[in-house]
Amino acid sequence: MKKLKYSVVIIIAFLLFTSGLVNHEYYVSVTKIEYVKKEKSLQIISQIFIDDFEKLIHERYDESVTLAVKNESKKIDGYMEKYLKYKLDFKVNTQDLDFNFLGKEYKEDIVYCYLEIENIEAIKTLEIKNEVLFDIYPKQQNILRTKINGKDKSFILIPQNNKAVLNFD
Repeated sequence: MKKLKYSVVIIIAFLLFTSGLVNHEYYVSVTKIEYVKKEKSLQIISQIFIDDFEKLIHERYDESVTLAVKNESKKIDGYMEKYLKYKLDFKVNTQDLDFNFLGKEYKEDIVYCYLEIENIEAIKTLEIKNEVLFDIYPKQQNILRTKINGKDKSFILIPQNNKAVLNFD
């Protein structure tokens, strides 16, 4: 009888522990930023989970759209561009610069948004503010991976620390 009670307690503890792991959700995006000196441009790829971006678009802009479907609404690119311009800021050499939204593509469960900032002669300082999805997920983490002037750096931004500053002097 003691063994049976012990076994039941172990099974219940195991089920409670593993069910907590299954329900735990992570909210992460990855933004890769590379300076291509030959083209004098910052090339940016922002990777966001499709379901998270879709939830955001539903809450902010349009509940009727669905991402990553064959006949996707033409409005989606506009919504994505508008949101990213609101949540991503770039300063090069202390000057605010706007990016061009080049487009997007879907791979598995991620949307890849392609951005570019042109006409950059040289980078001495780069300041990046990334607040993507902070407004709907308080535990969102935005990973930045940069390759500037031959140097690779990475940062994790959270709502309380949403900015990274790099110096290349």
